[in-house]
Amino acid sequence: MAVKQIPLGRIGEPDEVAKVVVFLASDGSSYIDGENIVVTGGMYAG
Repeated sequence: MAVKQIPLGRIGEPDEVAKVVVFLASDGSSYIDGENIVVTGGMYAG
């Protein structure tokens, strides 16, 4: 039932979260400052 509430229609995989962590640890995120990165498949989109 909980999966039906996720806009993407599935539970996220650990590697999807890991990809965000790797990005944030990379030079590609060097100009990001003070943001919340929410990895929820759209569950808390607002």
